[in-house]
Amino acid sequence: MKQFKDQKIKLIRMLTRRNWLLRCSILINVAVLLYLCSHLLIGGGNFALGPAYIISDESMLKPAAHVQEVPQQQQGSQPNQQQDQLLLEAAGRDVDNTNNNVNVDDSRFDVPTETSQSNNGGPGSNRAAGAEILYQDGGAPNGAGAGLLNASDIFSTTASIDLDMKLRSLLNCHDRDYEPYIGQRGDFWVMKNYIRAEHGELRCHETITYTTHADYTFLDNLIPLLERWNAPVSLAMHAPGTDFVPTVNAVKYLRDCLPESHLVRQFVTFHIYFSSKHIPKNVPKYDKVLEPPYNCSLPAPYFNVSSSQLYKTQKKLLYPVNVGRNIARDAAMTHFILASDIELYPNPGLVHKFLEMIVRNEPVLQRKNPRVFPLSIFEVDSSSPVPRDKTELQELLRTGKAIPFHKRVCSSCHGVPKSKEWIAANETDDLGVFHIGKRVGYFVHWEPIYIGTHADPHYDERLSWEGKSDKMTQGYALCVLDYDFHILDNAFLVHKPGIKVLKKDPKRAMLAAKTNQLIKKIIYPELQVMYGSRKGCAV
Repeated sequence: MKQFKDQKIKLIRMLTRRNWLLRCSILINVAVLLYLCSHLLIGGGNFALGPAYIISDESMLKPAAHVQEVPQQQQGSQPNQQQDQLLLEAAGRDVDNTNNNVNVDDSRFDVPTETSQSNNGGPGSNRAAGAEILYQDGGAPNGAGAGLLNASDIFSTTASIDLDMKLRSLLNCHDRDYEPYIGQRGDFWVMKNYIRAEHGELRCHETITYTTHADYTFLDNLIPLLERWNAPVSLAMHAPGTDFVPTVNAVKYLRDCLPESHLVRQFVTFHIYFSSKHIPKNVPKYDKVLEPPYNCSLPAPYFNVSSSQLYKTQKKLLYPVNVGRNIARDAAMTHFILASDIELYPNPGLVHKFLEMIVRNEPVLQRKNPRVFPLSIFEVDSSSPVPRDKTELQELLRTGKAIPFHKRVCSSCHGVPKSKEWIAANETDDLGVFHIGKRVGYFVHWEPIYIGTHADPHYDERLSWEGKSDKMTQGYALCVLDYDFHILDNAFLVHKPGIKVLKKDPKRAMLAAKTNQLIKKIIYPELQVMYGSRKGCAV
C-alpha cells in the first residue's frame, strides 16, 4: 500500500513539472511574438521576413484543387502537393522545389535602373555566383535594410504569391530547358539559345514571351520594344553567309553599347539560323560568341544599312519568315507566347494585366473551345509618339494621326471584329475580353496577331515574306479547329511610326502569284487532310 502511494506521489510531481514546462513554453512564445511585433511597429517596419513565411489567407482558404482549370492544358503537378509544399516551407523544412518555386518579387523581371557589368564570359555564366544585383530603388547591396521587406510590402508580396499559386494551378504547364542547342530544321541549321538572356531559366507560368524574327537591319526596333514589353523576348535571327558577322556584332552592340543595354541582356535570347547552302565560314561556340566585345566607338552595325547590302539580297534569297517565327516560338520557355513582328510595339503593362485576367478566370474564359487572344493593331504617322495607353491611342485616331493597321494596304487582312466599338469604348483599369470573334464572313482572311500557347498550330515554313499570305494557312487551321478569338479590350500593338501605303512591286507580285498557287494546289489540300474542313473557313 505504501509503495502504491509513493508511485502516486511521483506521478503527481511529474505531471506538475510538465505543466510548468508547458506554461514556460507558452510564455516564451508570447515573448518572441511581442519581440517580432516591436520590430515591425517600432523599427520602421523593416524586418527580414522570408518569402516562405508569407502565405495569403485566400490561398489557404481556397485550395488549388478548387480552382477552375484552363481548357486544353496538359495535366501536371497536383494542387494538394503544391499547398503541402508551401506549408513545409513555412515550417522551415528543405523541400525539392524544382518546378514549384513561389514567384515573390522576382528580380529577373524588375527593370534595372543602372547598367550592370557586361557579361563577356558567355551565356553560360549568366547566373554565376557573386553576380551584381540591381535594385530598382537605387539601394546598394550593402545598404541599410537591403533585401528586407517592410510592412507595406507584405501585402503586395502575399498577392504575388497568390497570383503565382493560382497561375501554376490553372495552367498546369511544364517547364522547358534553356540549354544551347545546334540542330537542323528542314534545310536550315538552327542555333537555339545561342546568346541567352540573363533571366536564366523561367517557370512556364510566370510571364509571357514575345517571340519574333528579324535580320540584323531590323534591330533598331529592339530597344523601343523592350521599353514597353519588359518581359522575355525570343528572337530568331536569319544570318546566312556573310550576314552572320554583322548579325553577331549587332547583338554585341545592343548588349553593351547603349544606355538601355541592360534591358537587352536581361530579357532577350537570340537564336540564329541559316540555310545549309549558305553556311557562314566561321561559327563560334555559344560560350565564345561574345568575345571579343564590340568597339562601342563604332556605329551600330545596323545603322544606315540598306537591304541591298545584305548577303540574302545579293544571293537572291527569300526571307524564310515562318521558319524564324517557329524557331522563336518553340524556344520560348513560357506557356503563353505573343508571336509577333519586331516592328510591332505592345502597350506597357500588358504582361501583368493579362496574367491577372487569367487568374480571375471569369466565365468567358471557361468556354470549352480552344482560344487565342488577338491584339488590335494600329499605325501612327512618323511625327507622332507611340501611344502608351488606349486613351492616348483614341486621341491619335480622333485627330487622324493613327489608323488601323494596313488600312491602306490590306484592310481585310487585319480587320478586327467589333473594331469600331473597340475604338469607341473607354479605357478601363483591368484587362478583359471585349468580344469573342471568329475567322469567318468578312473576317475570313483575317491574319490576327495574338497571345497564344505552344498548343496552337505552327506557321507553314514553305511560305516566305516576299510571297505574302504567310499567316493565312495558320489562320485557316485555327478556323477549322473552331478557335475562339478573345479580343482584349485594353491591349494593342502599334507599328513603328510611319503609315504604310500600297506600292507597286512587280517582282513581289510575281512571287505572291506563285505563293497563291502553292497554297491552292499543295498546302490547302494538305490542311484539309490534316485538320479537316468547316463551313465558312477559307485560306
